[in-house]
Amino acid sequence: MQQLATEPRGGEPTGGAPGGEELSLAERAYRAIRDRLVMLEIRPGAPIHEEQLAQSLGVGRTPVREALKRLQYERLITTYPRRGTFATEVNITDLAHISEVRQELEPLAAAQAARRATAADRAVLTALRQELASADSGRHDDTELMHLDLQVHRAVYAAAHNPYLEDTLVRHDNLATRIWCLFLDRLSDMAGHVEEHGPLIEAIVAGEPEKAARLARGHVEGFERAIRAAI
Repeated sequence: MQQLATEPRGGEPTGGAPGGEELSLAERAYRAIRDRLVMLEIRPGAPIHEEQLAQSLGVGRTPVREALKRLQYERLITTYPRRGTFATEVNITDLAHISEVRQELEPLAAAQAARRATAADRAVLTALRQELASADSGRHDDTELMHLDLQVHRAVYAAAHNPYLEDTLVRHDNLATRIWCLFLDRLSDMAGHVEEHGPLIEAIVAGEPEKAARLARGHVEGFERAIRAAI
């Protein structure tokens, strides 16, 4: 099971995020639970138990409780009076609404990343580009490819250096990924879908905003077409 820091409860973990950023236990719990929900490791409709999550993550219940508050706002969990808290269901009817947002904002983020990416951002993206190059080699299963897809999207959003845009896109990409994971066994050429990020990363690293925007929009449109074909 996924373990977080074993520092005294309420203290800061010794491990930091890339770039030396220190993460609180609540932040680390949030990220771990979020990705379990996004990847459907916690199945849609499943009950959420604070104590079980705290034990599996190696933290107290307070960081988990703080994380769950954020996840409810992000539509990944929902609470019903007198019934408890549950992972939200994946509703395919949400696909059109999510895609509508992403088709406008993903190109904006890609273009801004091409304009604003720092040397550190470009190093992260270049490393991910190298990882993508192995996607067609069969070294990754579909779950690993989905994790790689999430990493690429989040790196692009971060490179745009607009925290409001980043926050919005991370939340919508999380919801889109849940839909994708629901139909993962019906989707073909998962590696090809993820490999589409290669030219996008190259455009961002080369500082080509118009090309990056065009590729980002095409990727989102292709995502929706693939899901609809699998339904």
